Amino acid sequence: TTRENNKMVLMSVLNDCLVRITNAEKRGKRQVLIRPCSKVVVKFLQVMQKHKYIGDFEVVDDRRSGKIVVSLMGRINKCGVISPRYDVPLTEIEKWTDYVLPSRHFGVVVLTTSYGIMDQEEAKKKHTGGKIL
Repeated sequence: TTRENNKMVLMSVLNDCLVRITNAEKRGKRQVLIRPCSKVVVKFLQVMQKHKYIGDFEVVDDRRSGKIVVSLMGRINKCGVISPRYDVPLTEIEKWTDYVLPSRHFGVVVLTTSYGIMDQEEAKKKHTGGKIL
């Protein structure tokens, strides 16, 4: 039997990115190369950088889909995508953080809102809900 045009399709660019970061952290790597690149991935990495889970990252434009080189700090135990992206109103942000995170002051829930991609604390300050990433 021959296999023709059976290419694997990348369903979630963000999930692939987070899996690569987690695997590189487990292996003790200092850097990880992420491709393809998307605006959502870059904004998500900015939130992770703000919370000091990762170091600097550099977006490399290769005239295709782009690449990102992320420097790791060894602070990530687990990160992942919640699929499907559930709607989270402002009143239910606390419920979702309790449901998703291992403990009260540990970890970050990232939401995509009409004001951009932000963590749960910033969403509460801006008084907005969104979809959970």
